[in-house]
Amino acid sequence: VPMGVLSCMKYLMFIFNVLVFAGGICLAGMGVWVAVDPAGFQDIVAARAVLSAGAWLLLVVGITLSLLGFLGCCGALRRSRPLLLL
Repeated sequence: VPMGVLSCMKYLMFIFNVLVFAGGICLAGMGVWVAVDPAGFQDIVAARAVLSAGAWLLLVVGITLSLLGFLGCCGALRRSRPLLLL
């Protein structure tokens, strides 16, 4: 495999993982927003318990995605197979 292809793949994986990281940060931010100020979302979701559970779910999924995206970025830059497999 030519060296240019490997370099391109490395940067494509890095960009993809940056997008996953950014999406995770956005989801976590949305979860914090819903947990702190649920008044704006009361019209969308009728039950308060569902809104609270949804906020925590968004927060957990967002933090998990951002952590995986960060580890993927580190793995892509260092060409670390264990980090990429994680």
